Amino acid sequence: MFDFIKVWFSSDKELYRSLYNILGFYPSNIHVYKLAFSHRSALQTNSNSNQMSNERLEYLGDAVLGAIIAEMLFRRFPYKDEGFLTEMRSRIVSRESLKKLAIKIGIDKHVVNNSGPGMHRSMFGDAFEALIGAVFIDKGFGHAKDFVLNRIVNVHLDLDAIEKEDNNYKSRIINWAQREKRKIVFEMIQDVSQGKLIRVQLVLDDKVLTIAEDFSRKKAEQMAASKAIEQLGIEV
Repeated sequence: MFDFIKVWFSSDKELYRSLYNILGFYPSNIHVYKLAFSHRSALQTNSNSNQMSNERLEYLGDAVLGAIIAEMLFRRFPYKDEGFLTEMRSRIVSRESLKKLAIKIGIDKHVVNNSGPGMHRSMFGDAFEALIGAVFIDKGFGHAKDFVLNRIVNVHLDLDAIEKEDNNYKSRIINWAQREKRKIVFEMIQDVSQGKLIRVQLVLDDKVLTIAEDFSRKKAEQMAASKAIEQLGIEV
């Protein structure tokens, strides 16, 4: 009843209602959610301004989301190895995946920004992570976990389909490099020894772009390629 009365008399009534539809509960601290939707491009250029963007909440939300997804996958796939779990988590929390989820649940309508068309491709995905950070700050880990699992994973994600996705990231980025006339090389930077992780770096135009490691060189190269695709914002 108290939440309803607070919402009814608040100047942020519409935001409260929208967040209730997204989250399944009314926020206690509306200001932290406003911050979650504040992209850095919207900040004033005045160096004396005390305004903040959502980057700190994004950092927190990224960690909370990663932990929730990691536990969910650990329980859902009890006989799969660490490499499989890491790859599945990477697919679920990729920039492109989070951007699509943000648009599906309506986060994009609330992000405050001054970006031009085509700028800040990861803006909505970043806001999605910041929203999870806001829920964690406002209501705690239990509410954040309930939101991610019951209103995101169970409603919007098909884990079986994600598992079957084509994951030949190395082939994709090599094809991209050929189209864009860029030079890509995969280099092993740690000697192969029995029982040791193999570290591979992806070098783009003579500059190291990503590094990954696994017990298999093939898997390490795939992971490095996957990271590079996400970092470069290549549509897959």
